[in-house]
Amino acid sequence: MPELAEVEYYRKVWSVGTGEAVRRIRLHPQARIFRESNSTAIGQTLTGKTFTNSITHGKKMLFRFSEGCYLGIHLGMSGSLSACAKEMVPSRHEHLVLIMETCALVLTDPRMFGKVLFHQGDAPPDWWANLPPQPQEADFDQRYLNHILESHRRQPLKALLLNQSEFPGIGNWMADEILWQARIHPATTAGSLSPYKRKKLFNRIKHVCVEALRIIGTDWGDPPESWLFSHRWKRGGFCPATGKPLAFETIGGRTTCFSPAIQKY
Repeated sequence: MPELAEVEYYRKVWSVGTGEAVRRIRLHPQARIFRESNSTAIGQTLTGKTFTNSITHGKKMLFRFSEGCYLGIHLGMSGSLSACAKEMVPSRHEHLVLIMETCALVLTDPRMFGKVLFHQGDAPPDWWANLPPQPQEADFDQRYLNHILESHRRQPLKALLLNQSEFPGIGNWMADEILWQARIHPATTAGSLSPYKRKKLFNRIKHVCVEALRIIGTDWGDPPESWLFSHRWKRGGFCPATGKPLAFETIGGRTTCFSPAIQKY
């Protein structure tokens, strides 16, 4: 599933259409990605509107158009955005295509776990209001993290880091990376962390989020070999810090990769 940095990358992919008008829309009206929106309204209302700007929050994207039109996209498990020649013919998995003046902006989602939201009004939609601070933002400080840890004292840290209402944008690989860099076992409960470990966790959250945005969010680059990232995808891998075998367990309902040699429980 695309996480914070991948989502920012996809937002930038669609930014090539900024300042252009939507000439035509092609969509699959019965596709599950429109389960919380009116696909007919999207097709009728968004046509002719100008794409003005876009932002992300965690795993969500918001694309703004003229006359108070807002298009929200969550990519889910298999979604992606691309920009193609405007003459393109949508495939069966390309459920939403905005034909712009110079290009086509395409949403592809084979498994359709993602979703599209639409709103038109003078103010931003309710589903983009009162969002929590993102981990890379200044408002997400040590005090804020401590409050989260105290509010979920019995929860394993791996599961807690995946909570989008507390850590928007952090997904499976980022959570594993943060805990590995902090040298904390993923099953450690939030309330058991010492002040030293809380500070270390905070620093690694900031570092991983900022660096992922810089490396992946810019041009889909790979994090350095010194990160867990490059070694976690297949069983039988080795910890880049110790050279010892990595372990895999299901924690918080998700497959979790960690290094038993340096992440003690």
